[in-house]
Amino acid sequence: MCLRFFILLLAVLSFKAAAQDFLSGVDVSHLKFFEDRGVKYRTNGVIGDALSLLKNQGINCARLRLYTSSAAQAQADPYNYTNNLAYTVPLAVRVKNAGLKLLLDFHFSDTWASPGQQTEPSAWTNLTYAQLQVQVRSYCSNSISAFSAAGALPDYVQIGNETTSGFLWPVGEVGGAYENATQWSQLGTLMKAAIQGMKDAAGATPPQFIVHIDRGGDWATTMWFFDSLNAQAVPYDIIGESYYPFWHGDLAGLQNCLSNAAVRYTKPIIVAETDFPFANSTNLVGFTASTNGQVDYVIALAQVVKGLPGARGLGIFWWAAEYQNLSGYSLDGFNQRSLFSSSGNVLPAAWTLGQLSAPLVMKGVRTNGWLRLQWPLSGAGLTLQTATNLTSPNWQTASNSVIATNGAYSTSQPLGESLRLYRLKSH
Repeated sequence: MCLRFFILLLAVLSFKAAAQDFLSGVDVSHLKFFEDRGVKYRTNGVIGDALSLLKNQGINCARLRLYTSSAAQAQADPYNYTNNLAYTVPLAVRVKNAGLKLLLDFHFSDTWASPGQQTEPSAWTNLTYAQLQVQVRSYCSNSISAFSAAGALPDYVQIGNETTSGFLWPVGEVGGAYENATQWSQLGTLMKAAIQGMKDAAGATPPQFIVHIDRGGDWATTMWFFDSLNAQAVPYDIIGESYYPFWHGDLAGLQNCLSNAAVRYTKPIIVAETDFPFANSTNLVGFTASTNGQVDYVIALAQVVKGLPGARGLGIFWWAAEYQNLSGYSLDGFNQRSLFSSSGNVLPAAWTLGQLSAPLVMKGVRTNGWLRLQWPLSGAGLTLQTATNLTSPNWQTASNSVIATNGAYSTSQPLGESLRLYRLKSH
């Protein structure tokens, strides 16, 4: 039995580093906004710091958006304008002090940027195209310098938010009436100016750069966008997609889109935004709107992302993870899709998401002629294989079913008289 288990553990060691590199992420951009209005965060009723509570659940990266808004705009309408440099740098310092990685999401707007809204900053509206290139580079350099000086240099940076139709409209707009070579060239040039500005400030340790669109379930649009962008030679590192089941369809569509993207572009891929309701919703993509439904959704989503060809699934980020009920504000239901309950307690889905980056170690217990194997959810998307020959193993998919329960994968396999090896294999 000792030899059996020794070989069993060797079979999964190669996946340990990859599992720990996976980004179990949360967008907590409005955290201080909620805290300033009296919202508390708890574990089992005990108040704590939200970032530490999430870190204790296994979360390893926080995403923060950055606006170009002025102090006057932020004061007049804090919910829609607060995420400027003065607000975001101290929050980024908290993220780093909590032991989390940082993903900084540049919106290049005074407020929310999305596929239907990519409004130029009010202070930039009279700039020519040439002047805008200089401004973008300078703004990105100065912003990264501010984070670096505070000891909060981002690990990852998004070059715009959900830029399916470009950004900095109309100069950087693409698609529809703006679908032409000139517009794509301008978008590419502006993205390259942003990246260069960040590299200017980051020195020897620049962040990894993400291009993020909103079409997680739409392969045709994803291919159109990234084929067109790649023709501009923008030096980005990671593809980001938003995927919300209530907007973007079922998980089969997501799997088709992300798998095709992984093969065609050979870059790491993140789901940069997602969430799922724990209340006040009909069932979605086969899961109930409940705390258990959230857990099941995370596991199913992880199967897709971690099962991408070439093991190119890099991470999952839960949007509005910090939202709670807040009187006087319209939160569009995201307070019931967060990772905290209406009473402020961290929900089981947070721990499930955190387990996706746990060290991947498989354990086995022998019981009445059966070998019960178990490994953490970081093994999502991997296939259990077995063989009987140590020197030249012929690996075959294990026959008995694997189930996800109590935060782990498990299966029972029959024990024969001969030596049997097990391993987890990526696609």
